[in-house]
Amino acid sequence: MDTGKIRIKDIAERTGVSVGTVDRVLHGRPAVSPKSLEKVQKALDEMDYRPNMYASALAHNKSYTFYSLIPKHEGEAYWEEVEEGSSFACDRYRDFSISNEILYYNRFSPETFGKLMNEVLKKNPDGVIIVPSSLEVTTKYADIMHKRNIPFILLDSYMPDLKPLSFFGQDSFASGYFAARMLMMIAPKEKEIMLMKQMRNGNVASKQQENRETGFRHYMHDHFPKVTIHEVNLSLDEKRDHYDVILSKFFDAHPNIHHCITFNSKAHLVGEYLLRSNRRNIQIMGYDMVPKNADCVRQGSISFLIAQHAYMQGYACVETLFRAIVLKKEVEPVNYMPIELLTKENIDYYRRTNIG
Repeated sequence: MDTGKIRIKDIAERTGVSVGTVDRVLHGRPAVSPKSLEKVQKALDEMDYRPNMYASALAHNKSYTFYSLIPKHEGEAYWEEVEEGSSFACDRYRDFSISNEILYYNRFSPETFGKLMNEVLKKNPDGVIIVPSSLEVTTKYADIMHKRNIPFILLDSYMPDLKPLSFFGQDSFASGYFAARMLMMIAPKEKEIMLMKQMRNGNVASKQQENRETGFRHYMHDHFPKVTIHEVNLSLDEKRDHYDVILSKFFDAHPNIHHCITFNSKAHLVGEYLLRSNRRNIQIMGYDMVPKNADCVRQGSISFLIAQHAYMQGYACVETLFRAIVLKKEVEPVNYMPIELLTKENIDYYRRTNIG
């Protein structure tokens, strides 16, 4: 039988119970005798009935509140795209009363992450999206959510020991390894490369950046072990107008460096400096298709960008909570995003969405 055309009336006639009884069984409502429940369930199995989950969810007339914890950030950042994607998902499923409140923590301060998580848990969320802090701190709250049956999704950094409902992000080690290979295809004879970091108290902002660097260094060790990698820290404690001084001193002291790489979304900090200082013999490779990075690619100071569909990640996190919690559907536990290489020739054709 075509399950798309099975009506409640058909089930009632087959079982000899009332339409109201069938409706109560389908929607899990009380006041159904065990005998009637058995009859209806048997008929549903025999007819291979598949309920319309969307209609069922709408019939419950319930609202759902999700919370997202992401790092505090400035403009022109990867996280803005994530926020836009999650906002679009909420709008797309607005008929189901889905909302997603975004909270911001200081990535260099696990205390701020803990404070916000405590606030979120007090509000009994239906689901949570987390850009994790340290493993130790995040584990504490993951354990609480498991005990309270609150599903949560990890975004950006994968920590499988936390057993999230799902994960969205790049395979950061593979991404760093890929970045090294692409860089050395255009710089096979280079003896020195600059690695730009943004650190605070000797720490980079995320585990993902650490893993990218690990993948990068593995490739270099295996294939170009004689290349010297010089680190330059555009410290997050420094004022931005001092970055030009740091970069000028570095490039003056290392005239043989022609290629740079960074594993965050701020390649434009170096790219814009190169354009201002007219150092046309130096190029940088970076991550994320934020507008300032894209402008540098078009003007030639950034040679490559590795994109990871930040907008799609934000959208997919909210949609996955919706599918799991509202529609009661199974979801994919691990979702690695594409590792895509953008250049001057193809950057204007990059689609940040791909949503049907």
